[in-house]
Order: sequence, then structure tokens, then C-alpha cells
Amino acid sequence: MNALIPSAWAQAGAAQAPGGQIQFIVLMVVLIGVFYFMLIRPQTKRNKEHQALLAQLKAGDEVVTSGGIIGRVTDVGDTFLTLEIADGVRIKVQKAQVTSLMPKGTLKNA
Repeated sequence: MNALIPSAWAQAGAAQAPGGQIQFIVLMVVLIGVFYFMLIRPQTKRNKEHQALLAQLKAGDEVVTSGGIIGRVTDVGDTFLTLEIADGVRIKVQKAQVTSLMPKGTLKNA
């Protein structure tokens, strides 16, 4: 039994394959590229489209907020806008909460 222990200690560890670090670096670069094209780039594109939507808002546009409120824009400020959600009912919301622009006449059908 004692003869097995010294021979077990004498065995060499597994040898590393040459170029293992280069493969690791290439894998990391590929993963970063995938993250960029699948996550970061589409998000920045959506942000640019949303900023363009907010910049073109004007009185009379029909919009939907992130809370699901649909209304007609009556006044546009720098950070806030006023929505008319029913006849004579107006609310003030942040411009950033507007998610989409609806076609004209949507409120008549709702």
C-alpha cells in the first residue's frame, strides 16, 4: 500500500496546450463583439429614435405614454408636455414618458 503513494505523487500534472491564452483572448473578443451587436448597438439605436420622436412633438399630436395613457398634445415644454385625455381633462407628463406617436384620429375611435 505504501508503494502506491510515492508513485502517485511522482506523476506529472496535465500539460497545457500551447496557445491556450491566445484562444482565451480570441474567445473574449468574440464575446464582446456579440454583446456589442446584440445588446449595446440596438439599445443606442432605440434611444436615438426615441430622442428624435421627442424632438418632433408638437401640439395636436396624439401620443401614448409609458403608463398607457393616450391623449392629444396641447402644449410642449422643454421637459414636460400637456395631454388632453378627455374633453376638458388635461394632465402634465414628462416628455420622456411618451413612448409612441399615434396616427391622427386615433382618439376619435377610442
